[in-house]
This record gives sequence, C-alpha cells and structure tokens, in this order.
Amino acid sequence: MKQILTLLVLTLTTLAAGALEEETKSAATPSATPVPPSQQPSAPRVVELKAPDGTILKATYFAAVKPGPGVLLLHQSNRTRKSWDKLAPQLAAAGFNTLTLDMYGFGESGGKTDKPTRLTEARDVDTAFQYLVSQPGVKRDVIGVGGAGWLGIDNAVTAARRHPAEIKSLVLMSGETLRDGLQFLHEARQLPELFVFSDDDEYPPTQDAMKLLYVTASSPSKQLVHYSAAEDAPWLWYETSDISKVPSHGGHGTDMFPVHPELPGIILHWFVTTLVKTPGHAPAETIASAAIINQLQMPGGADQVAQELAEARKKDSQVQLFPEITASIVGQDFIREGDLKSGLSAFKLVALAYPDSADANDNLAGAYLKDGQRDLAKQHAEKALAILDSHKVPASSWTDTNEYRGEIRRDAEKILKQLRPGS
Repeated sequence: MKQILTLLVLTLTTLAAGALEEETKSAATPSATPVPPSQQPSAPRVVELKAPDGTILKATYFAAVKPGPGVLLLHQSNRTRKSWDKLAPQLAAAGFNTLTLDMYGFGESGGKTDKPTRLTEARDVDTAFQYLVSQPGVKRDVIGVGGAGWLGIDNAVTAARRHPAEIKSLVLMSGETLRDGLQFLHEARQLPELFVFSDDDEYPPTQDAMKLLYVTASSPSKQLVHYSAAEDAPWLWYETSDISKVPSHGGHGTDMFPVHPELPGIILHWFVTTLVKTPGHAPAETIASAAIINQLQMPGGADQVAQELAEARKKDSQVQLFPEITASIVGQDFIREGDLKSGLSAFKLVALAYPDSADANDNLAGAYLKDGQRDLAKQHAEKALAILDSHKVPASSWTDTNEYRGEIRRDAEKILKQLRPGS
C-alpha cells in the first residue's frame, strides 16, 4: 500500500474550536487568461435604488457577459462601495453579476441626517438584493454575499438568514455580528463561509471577533484566511465612519487588498467553487472539521462518524464532514502502528464518503489485503483502476496530477499481482 506523505499536521484539540491554528493564505490567485473583446463584461453602471421609505441608495452594477450567479458586496463603516472596485470587475469578468452598494447614510446614498438602525440596514440590503436577483441573466437562487467590517459582516450574515434558499456562499472580512447572527452561523451547517482577517487590523479586538465567528460557525467546509503578525495592532478607537480617528495601514476589511494582492484572487476562487463548481458547497476542510477528525482517531470513531455522515446526507446528499486526505492519513497512521482493525475502519469510512475516488479505493484494497480479505481487496483495486481508466472524475478529491495517478495505478496493479494464484 502506497505511503501518503503527511502534509497536514494534526495538532487538533478536543474542541472543534481548536480550529484556529493559522490556516491560510495558501489559495493561489487564479492565473489571468486573456478574454476576447466579445466576451468582456460591459462597463459598470451606477444605479439608483429606492428604499421603501423613498430614500435613494446608490449602487454600481458590474454585469457579466453570460448568465450566471450574482454577488452582493457590502462595505465597512469607514468606507463606501468604491472599496470593492478592485474585486468587483474581476468577479464580473469571471462570470459573476456583481452589485456594490452604498449603505444608508454612506457615500452617495441618502439618509445623511438620520442614524441608520439595523432595521433600516436590513431593509436597504434587501432592496439591493431584490435589484440584483431581478437583473437579466442572474441566477437568482445562486447568490454570494461579501461583507467587510462590522457593518458589512452583520448585514451579510443577516441577509443570508433572511434568504437561505438563494444565498449559497458568504465572504466575511474583519468584523462581527450580533447574537442572532452567531446563532445562524452555528445552525447553518451546510452554508460555506470564507473568513478573512489580519492580526494587523487597526481596530482590535476585531481579530478575536473573527475567531469567535469562525469557531461558532459549524460548517465543515468553512475556510480561514488569517494574516499573521508578530503582535496585534494596538487599540486606538472603534471602527466608525470618522476615519480621522485611526490611521489606516491596510489591516482591516477591503483595505487589505493592496497589502495582500493575492486576496481578491482567493475570494474569486472561493466564489467559483461555491457558486459555480458546487453551488452551496465547498470541500470539507481539516481545521474546520477538527471535532470529526478527533473523533475518528478514537476507538470506534470511524463507525460513529459513518453514522453521522449517513444522518447528514439525509438532509444534503452532497455534504462531506471531513477531507478525504486527512482521514486517509489517520488510516495510514493506524496501520503503521499495527492497528489494522482501526485502519481498515478508517479506510472503509473514506471510501463510503468518497466512493468515486481511485485513491480511496486503492487504500481500502491495500487494507483488505493486509487483513486477508482477498476478494474485497481485488474488488476495490479493480475499482481504483476503472476510475483511473474512465477519466471521468479526478483521481481523488485532493489531487489529480499525472504523477499521483501513476502512484495509484502502480499500487493497485501491485495488489492485483499479489492476489494472483501462486503469488
């Protein structure tokens, strides 16, 4: 049985909250491919939206060339919709119909004389949401929302709570939400969320507010982008619309774009995954699924996780509770330690969760061979080769390189050779 390199260090605590080890910034910016002029998105257009009380809200609409998902972007309290001008055109060029909004009382929107409330904010976000989903070519049931700062995050989370059937993905940068928003994140187990923050955020304790959001969210597919610093920035003042209070140095919300130029690409890749490739889903992530991984390492854990997976799939047939590669590493570790029973159980669980993975079937075949279950070893080795030969699906959920496909093929063929009479 081939050896899987231990690429992940499983320093997982017994709490799912132990998840906050610095994950991060590994998502690469998608390579830029020249787009023919005929496929270039049209110039963004400024639009006026009328709130129910007559207030005029200004927004900018970046239309994609072809029908596709929609994305709504909500700014932080010390910026306006223009803070998204680096990301929004990239999203439109990639096929996302994107709307940026000046919130009530901000930028070019009305409401300057009144202090906005959470109710007026929700009303105005819904006005923008309805405009977005009504535009030609927008897939109204495949919407992503991005929010920056406490203003943007709270409104993004509460919008997802009000429109769960339409909003399939969240990007939350440098902020917080109230108790009802936290409760929603905890209950929305299927909702993929990308959390982004920096230790250099000039409005501490935003760093800890973001950690609270992350550990409260229960989705095993949540992702964390954490920009580390030697120490947190000092507290000077609250995040307010008075930008003279605190000098900006690129650690908060959309201000991170110039400092971390790969970040727009990370967000773009996230929306491609969660709104195009697998709408409403993202691959399970190791740190996000810490509790499951810890459970898997306990006696009888694989059987317990298998039951949890079966229950979860009654609600969502596509849900994954753990990453294939991480559970495979656990299985390999059991076998290396001589615990064949636990290793076999782990590999059976992985193949149950990822039945179309040649890697998972090959690993299970090797475990069956060690256990003397020759027929089952043959069955899964042949299945691994059939998956590779079909070229219809990736070799595994974590890699599909020609090099690794070759490793799987050599190992499966070796298993079959050992199973031949006289071998």
